[in-house]
Amino acid sequence: MSSARVQGLHTTSYGASGSRIVFCHGLFGQGRNWTRIGKELATSHRVTLVDMPDHGRSAWSEHFDYLDAADRVAGLLADDDPAALVGHSMGGKIAMLLALRHPGLVERLAVVDVSPVPYPHAEEFARYIAAMQAIDLTTLERRGDADAALADAVPNPVVRSFLLQNLRHHAGAWEWQPHLDLLARDLGAITDWPADRLDGAAPYGGPVLWVAGADSPYVREDYAPAMERWFPQVRRVTVKRAGHWVHSEQPEVFTEVLRRFLR
Repeated sequence: MSSARVQGLHTTSYGASGSRIVFCHGLFGQGRNWTRIGKELATSHRVTLVDMPDHGRSAWSEHFDYLDAADRVAGLLADDDPAALVGHSMGGKIAMLLALRHPGLVERLAVVDVSPVPYPHAEEFARYIAAMQAIDLTTLERRGDADAALADAVPNPVVRSFLLQNLRHHAGAWEWQPHLDLLARDLGAITDWPADRLDGAAPYGGPVLWVAGADSPYVREDYAPAMERWFPQVRRVTVKRAGHWVHSEQPEVFTEVLRRFLR
C-alpha cells in the first residue's frame, strides 16, 4: 500500500502489476470506502482509491464544480496508461464527465447507482449536513456522543455510521474531514448534471457498465435515454437486495460483476 497527494487529491494505491483501476467515491465518502474491493482486485490490477475534492484528506476548494473535479482526477491519469474508472453516486458523475472530457485516459467505465441527470434529493443531504454542523466538536468527548447527536436527523444507523466515518480525531481535537460549509452551499450543483456545459462533447465510445441497486431510485428506466445518449456502449446490471450503496450492501456480488467487466 502507498499513499500520495497529487493535484490536491489524496490517493491510496494497492497492487504492483496489471491494468489500472481508479475508484471515485460518492458524497460524504472517502477513498477508503473502496478498500475491501480494492484489495481484492489488487491481486491482478493496480488499484488507486481517490479522495474526491473537499472530502477525506484531499484539499478543500472555494466552490464545487463537476468539470473541475473531473479534470483534477484526470490529472492522476496518463495517456499511455488508460485506466478503468469506477465511480459511485457523486463520484460516478465525476467519472462520467472525465470519460467525456478525456476519453483517451479511460479504457472503460463503471458507473455505480447514479445517472447523468439532475436529482431532487438535496433536502435529505442538507438535513445530514446541518446535523453534522450542529455538533459542538469542542465539547465532544467520544464518537458515540456524535452518533447519539445525529440520531434524530439520521435515524438509519447504516447511514449514520457512514457519515461518522468522516469524523476524525486529530492532534487532540475532533474535526469533520469534508468541507461541510461548501457542501451545504453548493448542494444544488452536486445533485445536478451539467449538461449545458457539455455542448460539443462527443459520446464516450468505450465499454460502460451501469450498476444499479434494485431498491434504489437513482437508476430508473426513464433515465436510460440520457445514459445511452452519452454512453452508447452501456450495459446495465441490477443487483438484488441492494440500495444506493450497492458495493457496501452486496460486496461479493458487486466485486464479481466488476471482475467480469474488467476482463
